Amino acid sequence: MAKRAKALILAPFAQRWVDRLGEQLNVTYEPWIESRRLHDPKVLAARIRQERFAVVIVEADFLFAEAFAAPSLRVAGVCRNALNQVDLKAATERGIPVIHTPARNAVAVAELVLGLMLSLARRMPAAHAWTKGGQWTNPIDSYIEFRGRELAGSTVGIVGLGHIGVEVAQRVRALGARPVAYDPYVSPLKARALGVRLLSLPALMRRADFITLHLPATKATERLIDGAMIALMKPDAYLLNTGAGAALDHDALAEALRAGRIAGAALDVFPGHILPLDSPLRGLDNIVLTPHIGGATGETVERHSRMIAEDVERFLRGDEPRRLANPEALDRPRRRGR
Repeated sequence: MAKRAKALILAPFAQRWVDRLGEQLNVTYEPWIESRRLHDPKVLAARIRQERFAVVIVEADFLFAEAFAAPSLRVAGVCRNALNQVDLKAATERGIPVIHTPARNAVAVAELVLGLMLSLARRMPAAHAWTKGGQWTNPIDSYIEFRGRELAGSTVGIVGLGHIGVEVAQRVRALGARPVAYDPYVSPLKARALGVRLLSLPALMRRADFITLHLPATKATERLIDGAMIALMKPDAYLLNTGAGAALDHDALAEALRAGRIAGAALDVFPGHILPLDSPLRGLDNIVLTPHIGGATGETVERHSRMIAEDVERFLRGDEPRRLANPEALDRPRRRGR
């Protein structure tokens, strides 16, 4: 690769890593959080071709087959764990390695989960509004209105024991809770090493005081937690989702919350990404809603910047990147696009 090949970074990137890549590449830095726009995939592909970018790094933008057909493109970086916005098959067929960032936001999401659990258990959003709104007028009412529960001694059910689920398990155990999990892809031996007991999904739904979902967005997980699963929950249990929005049946959840069949819920993700204005969840008092901010920390940006930049540097040196999503691309002769 030419010494001053061109790179396009559309992901938010820590400046020190932009500068470091800039020592080896001619970097164009246009993070979507500053431009506040995402590119049409065909327009982005045309730009890669026209401006002859050899390195492209994205977070929220899509890289389809047209992008990987650009003759100049040599390597792509995706600042995410999941790769559902990238045509990985097309990249592999062209011999273009795709680097990604497993677990980049695991700590951030796990900490949000902990905050949401505490918010539900101690009704912090309602207590804040009650205090700020002037309803706290004597020292007695608050002890009656906002008597909560402790996480210590509770059972936390983790549905999906991947990077984030493991981080959640470590944190709730430190608070004195008992983590249990459902994950058909994790062996009992690994779960024991993590200090987590594996259960079937129905058993977990029946037993847990807090249930937190950390599922990938796949066809197999769509509405995995439906009305029948929610009906298994204890009436004083809470349900949280910071994983795939479509994994949870929101209509069934709203019905259960409205009827008081479960104690409460907290959601950071929703089908279609943004919570519709007419969602029945908006009118409920026993739910905490956040706008998909699980990974929104400066540390996440620093982490994925380092992971991508280090692997791009390895590629530039002729070494194999450590976080390749398609290692088989290295075994294929690179096909130049037309």
